[in-house]
Amino acid sequence: MAQYDSNLDNHSVEAQTQNSVDRLHHAVSQALSHPAEQLIEQAEQSRTHAEHAIQQAKDSLGDDAVEVAEDMLGEEVQRLEQAKKTLRS
Repeated sequence: MAQYDSNLDNHSVEAQTQNSVDRLHHAVSQALSHPAEQLIEQAEQSRTHAEHAIQQAKDSLGDDAVEVAEDMLGEEVQRLEQAKKTLRS
């Protein structure tokens, strides 16, 4: 039974990590669609949350378990930088 419970915990950590990256994607998409300081700030907060979730997942599951989430995070960070540039121009 304990093994089943730990698998549930692992899936929960993975799901939470994926959800945080998904929320970041949505926030960045909003900032790109409607460049505004408030939306950029919200996307930055989502970025911080996703980075924290990925670090927690790494600590409990190992690097391999979060590789896809880290790749997605990198893409979203690039998109967020694009949104910032759009706002400044």
